[in-house]
Amino acid sequence: MTSDARMEPRPTAGALRITRPRSTEPPEGCAVYVDVTTSFCPYLGPSLRSGLTGWTVYGVDPDADPVDVEGAVFAAAVHAAEFVRVLAPRSRGHLACENAVFLGAGRQEIDWPHWVLKHLYAPAGLMVGKFWKGEEDTSWKGDPLPVPPVTFLSLRPAVRPRDPRFLDSTPVLADTIATSRDDGRDVLLPLIGEQTSATAAATHWATIKTWAASLQENR
Repeated sequence: MTSDARMEPRPTAGALRITRPRSTEPPEGCAVYVDVTTSFCPYLGPSLRSGLTGWTVYGVDPDADPVDVEGAVFAAAVHAAEFVRVLAPRSRGHLACENAVFLGAGRQEIDWPHWVLKHLYAPAGLMVGKFWKGEEDTSWKGDPLPVPPVTFLSLRPAVRPRDPRFLDSTPVLADTIATSRDDGRDVLLPLIGEQTSATAAATHWATIKTWAASLQENR
């Protein structure tokens, strides 16, 4: 696996712009949401206290083509995923969590990128969370979850005894996560013939999305 994780991601021109580089501080207006979420996610609190939760904020160009936005969102998330893979083997790296925030986006812009990311990174032991502004949902216990004030994708190493239950609608992925180990695989190389990078992810988004649409499990 080759990674450009130490570089700022370079989203498709005209679709996304970095409005705040990576920080361990939650984006503006998100501090209360993050604090409340710690009571639902036993993983998040220790990650925050260890300074291992990162946030990169992007703005979506409202005039950009929707396909270009999807590709740029996917590219930003690939960058985050590869950064998590760099951190994971280090001390307390199991607590690494990278969040890519997309201002001006909703569920539509992150649905396909999320679906692709889950299938690409489950064998490498990464979980990919999808949250959109205003989303109303309940926990696996049935309790109302905090409503996200922004749209974002969250990537972290899998907690294998717990995480398969979050994938009950995709049982094959649940089984994959339960037994996954990061063997250093290059997740994009078999699909596009190029090494994994944010640039390659954006450039080949149409091909990658076509592959994802051919998967047997339902979206």
